Amino acid sequence: MHSTAPAGAIRQLASLARHGDLSAYARQIQRLGGCERPVRMEGHRLDVHAATGEIVRDVVDRDLPAGQLLIRCNNRRATRCATCAEVYRKDTFHLVTAGLSGGKGIGPSVAQHPRVFATFTAPSFGPVHNRPGGGRCRCGRLHPDDDPALGTPLDPDRYDYRAAVLWNAHAGKLWGRFTTYLRQHLASRAGLSRSALRHCLKVSYAKVAEYQRRGAVHFHAVIRLDGPDGAEDAPPAWATTELLTDAIRSAARLAETPGPVLDGRAYTFRFGDQLDTRPIRSADFAGSSELSSRAVAAYIAKYATKGAETAGTLDRPIRNPITDLIGSGVTDHARRMILTCWHLGALPELEDLRLRKWAHMLGFRGHFSTKSRAYSVTLGALRQERADHNEALTRERAAEAGHPLPDPDTVLVLSHWRFAGTGLTAAETWLAASRQPSPGTEGEPTHA
Repeated sequence: MHSTAPAGAIRQLASLARHGDLSAYARQIQRLGGCERPVRMEGHRLDVHAATGEIVRDVVDRDLPAGQLLIRCNNRRATRCATCAEVYRKDTFHLVTAGLSGGKGIGPSVAQHPRVFATFTAPSFGPVHNRPGGGRCRCGRLHPDDDPALGTPLDPDRYDYRAAVLWNAHAGKLWGRFTTYLRQHLASRAGLSRSALRHCLKVSYAKVAEYQRRGAVHFHAVIRLDGPDGAEDAPPAWATTELLTDAIRSAARLAETPGPVLDGRAYTFRFGDQLDTRPIRSADFAGSSELSSRAVAAYIAKYATKGAETAGTLDRPIRNPITDLIGSGVTDHARRMILTCWHLGALPELEDLRLRKWAHMLGFRGHFSTKSRAYSVTLGALRQERADHNEALTRERAAEAGHPLPDPDTVLVLSHWRFAGTGLTAAETWLAASRQPSPGTEGEPTHA
């Protein structure tokens, strides 16, 4: 034990020591791997040998050391559970790296394909406090990096909050339109039809959404050109990095998606004028104007665990904007975006945007990290690999202890579990903190 337990935890541990197995309790908490907000379940599980009907294992919640089944929350948000978010970050790092350098079933030849790292920004909704070139803001001040005024409107009453919220709500659709335009531009530059392009070239990508300080979503994306069969297939010789870069710029400039008509104003959404495109080189490239594949993977993985809370809002859904925002620490700018979501969410013509449900996300309801099918391995496959690894360890330890587990293919599992809450008790929190392993490095395997 590394620290003194608080009084509440001591009382809980003392009671368990008198009536239960303290070591088993500690092992149950340790198996959470440091999860800070586990899901608590009540119910039972019965494992029956399919051929003989023999009961192999009988698990009842009241017989567990914690009195309930505890399951990792697997939340990707670092503000909700830093440990599970770190697992998600590592998985994303491996996913992106596999699509840039190979690995996880992807051959190393993919590193020779044209790859570009592109950042797509939102348009302007009104002047905000900023640091152009690190210099003086148009308000006349020199803002330090941590100035909370950065990203907030110079004149909130004239800032287009409706357009800002609706931009976030339509950003995912606009990305879809961009990918369509990108294929069209590639086909045009190659002198091919779109149907002919599919027989010689495939566009693959992995992207992550990030909130700017002003609360507008923008995208960071790895975009790669493959042969028609995907990552293992080399693209034609004419499909160069320069061609890809030029097509990205043209597609980003022309892509648009229609929005609603409100009070006689028809909204149409496009990307902002600021578009950054940089070629991706080898993993160990150390140049200044081009990015290495490892640096890109680390950058995307970092933002995969963040949410709208970086823009001064909440990391959980809002049920009542009046009570939920009192004492919440939400910035005035984010508060106005949330209230705009709430007001627009009451309009029948905007029902499909579900703006009230996603008010805490400032209107954005898309996935934070997405990829095309052929880009690389999936997050699900990485999680299954980790589960299989842990299952193999469990069987190995059971065999060493003289209690070998039956082949899972011969066991019928009958279970019924119901949600009973989230979080840890005071004793569990202290046990988790005192037994948590030291954090690993960025590139290490995520099986442990």
